[in-house]
Amino acid sequence: MSAPHPPRLETSFLNLQKAAEYLGLSPNTLYIWRHRRQGPPSFRMGRRVMYRISALDKWVRDQEVSDSRSNAALNPLAQKPQRRAKSSR
Repeated sequence: MSAPHPPRLETSFLNLQKAAEYLGLSPNTLYIWRHRRQGPPSFRMGRRVMYRISALDKWVRDQEVSDSRSNAALNPLAQKPQRRAKSSR
């Protein structure tokens, strides 16, 4: 009988390459977003850029909520038409 394997430690953060794979994006996209201060939040750990998995998940949820195609409440076609203001000519 073999010895049981020790519990596998799951990290709570990913480097740029792994974060890009996690999100289905290219590493270059994340790199550009980071320098434009866009995209998911990141931080430096030594010389490496890291992303918390929980922050990536929250960022994806926030993108879904703010997108009118995913959030019916933001769909402009679901809004009542607005009346034009009467002009005072």
